[in-house]
Amino acid sequence: MVHMILIPMLLGFAVFMCGMKLMELALHRLAGPYLTRILERSTRTPIHGLAIGTVTTAFLQSSTAVTVIAIGMVNAGLLTFPRTLGIILGTNIGTCITTEIIGLNLNKLAVPLLIVSIGLWLPTALLGEMRLFPAIRGARWLDSLRSCSVVLCGFALLLTGMTMMQGVGPAVQESPMFSWFLDKADDSLWWGLAAGAVLTAAVHSSAAVIGIIMGFVSIGAMPVELGIAVVLGANIGTCATALLASIGGTKAGQYVAWSHVVLNAGGALLFMPFIGELSTLSEWISASAAGQIAHTQTIFNILSSLLALPFCYLRTFRRLDPVT
Repeated sequence: MVHMILIPMLLGFAVFMCGMKLMELALHRLAGPYLTRILERSTRTPIHGLAIGTVTTAFLQSSTAVTVIAIGMVNAGLLTFPRTLGIILGTNIGTCITTEIIGLNLNKLAVPLLIVSIGLWLPTALLGEMRLFPAIRGARWLDSLRSCSVVLCGFALLLTGMTMMQGVGPAVQESPMFSWFLDKADDSLWWGLAAGAVLTAAVHSSAAVIGIIMGFVSIGAMPVELGIAVVLGANIGTCATALLASIGGTKAGQYVAWSHVVLNAGGALLFMPFIGELSTLSEWISASAAGQIAHTQTIFNILSSLLALPFCYLRTFRRLDPVT
């Protein structure tokens, strides 16, 4: 039973994370030259930071990447801590794009997207690396096309890995450990919150954990309410990477990481008593169980960020910014 679950799960997770990293690196290559400049110039107020954080995270498909970049810029003195508050709020909204896409159940597109990505990448390799046409070697559009092909390849691998991880759902459903977890969760949904936080902190990917939960909920292995509790916990666990990135940095950089923790942990604790209402609202939006989990993640992050936004304008924070 263990090998039927562990091996496919680990293999699927490896493929999923490979796809995520390919997308992140390729998109960062496309936007990297402009990203630091945008964050530096367009975060004068928290509302501007929220907008920029949302757009950049939606583009890079990684809230962790944008948060770590913000911490690095604060450590380097390019940004002040108050200017990152809006960015942190925006990253939580922008990251919902990934889970919403996964919730659309586009797994059947994995192979066609992989074929298209290879079809786009091969000409760029022939034209750029093999010097068949020296006149266009090093052209900017050629690099952009190559990066786009890598993005498509990464997305195809992401879908493939998600399919592999969700495929172990029936075997997990029959395992004694999962039955024990469901029994505990029947007594208290806080077990789901704890499981989501621990799993996400361990694998450093809330999208992977939420994607697995979507698979379990869609086959009926896990009730939607418990899935929502795990999603709330995953938002806490995703703060682990930012905390690790802040170690050894400046005090302002550590403030950025801890503000991420306060936002996500505070939001999760605030919404835990309202899991029933979140489930009802998401069910009203979508009939699909996987879609309900994705919509809950979006609703939670948007409401949490909007509720926290007014606090970013407190004079206590504004005084820490020497520019304002």
